[in-house]
Amino acid sequence: MAKDKKGQARARARLYLITPPQLNPQEFAPRLDAALAAGDVASLQLRLKDEHNMSAPEALIEAAVHALMPIAHKHNVAFILNDDPALAAKFGCDGVHIGQDDAAYDVARAELGDDKIIGVTCHDSKHLAMEAGEAGADYVAFGAFYETQTKQTKTQADPDILTFWQEFVELPCVAIGGITPDNAAPLVAAGADFISASGSVWGHKEGASAAVRAFNQIFDEAHQK
Repeated sequence: MAKDKKGQARARARLYLITPPQLNPQEFAPRLDAALAAGDVASLQLRLKDEHNMSAPEALIEAAVHALMPIAHKHNVAFILNDDPALAAKFGCDGVHIGQDDAAYDVARAELGDDKIIGVTCHDSKHLAMEAGEAGADYVAFGAFYETQTKQTKTQADPDILTFWQEFVELPCVAIGGITPDNAAPLVAAGADFISASGSVWGHKEGASAAVRAFNQIFDEAHQK
């Protein structure tokens, strides 16, 4: 088995699931329930955008939180809101994920308090990740590792950054960007604690449940090596 910084067997990688950018909360709810029932998922990030890639209206976000967060919690999945710490606090989410252009970490922590999860996008930068870790972030996200249709990416990350992080830093790292069951294994081997996926799950040819099962098979196989 792969080893962590202290020479112990490294924890098994887990799935960090992101919603489609546009959805009808009531129609999406049964799809989400089925997907989360199909295998281990660590967290669900609600990431809603309009057709111009701007944040969705607050009313839609609120409706989605109310419809989807109970489903996540039923499956012991953390519910993370994208971008907006104030809304995450207002709606009682388990945490928030912020990018470099969103609220600063200290602002997010002040909004959410000490017991909530805050993750920070760090692109391909060890420096940004170190700063986020020193500030108190609960995880950092590196990417994009592959081309993705889900969002416009600013950077292309190399798997070596995951290996560096796994070897020298305790803070968990998430690999993001164009990851599918077909290309996830090298990122898990490189050191990703979590694999983030969106389009490759919801658009999977055999359905989202099949994608969740496929990712978990990869994680199981990697953990047994």
